[in-house]
Amino acid sequence: MNDLSLYPGLVVFCLGVMVGSFVNVLIHRLPRMVLAEPEVVRSSTFDLTHPASHCPHCQAPLRAWHNIPILSYLWLRGRCAFCTHPIGWHYPATECVTGLLWLACAWRWGMGTHAICWALFATSLLAVSVIDWQTTLLPDALTQTLLWAGLSASASQWVELPLEQAVFGGVTGYVSLWSVAYVFERVTHKEGMGAGDFKLLAALGAWLGPLALIPLVLLASTAGAMVGLVLRQKGKLHGEGYLPFGPFLAAAGCLIAFLGTDPVMRSFAW
Repeated sequence: MNDLSLYPGLVVFCLGVMVGSFVNVLIHRLPRMVLAEPEVVRSSTFDLTHPASHCPHCQAPLRAWHNIPILSYLWLRGRCAFCTHPIGWHYPATECVTGLLWLACAWRWGMGTHAICWALFATSLLAVSVIDWQTTLLPDALTQTLLWAGLSASASQWVELPLEQAVFGGVTGYVSLWSVAYVFERVTHKEGMGAGDFKLLAALGAWLGPLALIPLVLLASTAGAMVGLVLRQKGKLHGEGYLPFGPFLAAAGCLIAFLGTDPVMRSFAW
């Protein structure tokens, strides 16, 4: 842990908030690009940068001061400046959470390359979690990028995990979930888990190493089961009772990155 004074901490938080603004773009646009929704099909330039930011309700292009993270939302009182349609609260929430994640990484790993790597790791997991929860989709553009980023960070010694453990963690993560899903499908003739979950666990293994995978999956499975029971009682499960596993893997991965594997394993010791 590191002492983080006010000014550097504020700078890190603001930087994270700005990155969170881009995370909102990823969450909104990437699933539409992957699924080729009508607005994408009609436009030959729909990507992460085109068209320019606009109100999804009235389609009016936003001005520069409408895009200031968090502050614009507060200034506009949560409504579009043109049509006064409500703006979703999740936009500033995502920006704020991203800022807090960057601040936590600076506090945990100090002001340096390690903190930047882990901040990008946590940011990617946030984007993956929200997309999977909203759409049950884990885009390869995020999971595979996260995998290769973990291997690259290890090879460059930007994180402490040796490269051989990063490679072994990635392979073990993919094969373990794939094996479970394969057996489940052969026995029940139903698909129990998507390939995106395999790729996400592979990416987590590349960042955290093979020894982190057992406590990670235990923690994610336990949390997922508890949330699933609550949502089932309230009748709020996705579709035919499917609960995305990606957000729980991502949350468990973040927790283990910050705390290590020992506290998680001790929590299951009882």
